[in-house]
Amino acid sequence: MIRLTIDQYLDKASITRYELAKRTGIKFQIIDNYYKNKVVRYDSYVLDRICEALGCDISDIVEYKPNK
Repeated sequence: MIRLTIDQYLDKASITRYELAKRTGIKFQIIDNYYKNKVVRYDSYVLDRICEALGCDISDIVEYKPNK
């Protein structure tokens, strides 16, 4: 199972979803869906913009756990 951990990363960095939306130029609703892990198909452009804005690696915001 793939899970986004943007919520944890933003909490640690004390960055709001609104601030991330401003930094990336991506609509708040889209950032909110990624934050709440409600995305089914991940957009590489969005993930790239998030990583660039946060100065992080993709592994910092995406987690993989094998299905049981």
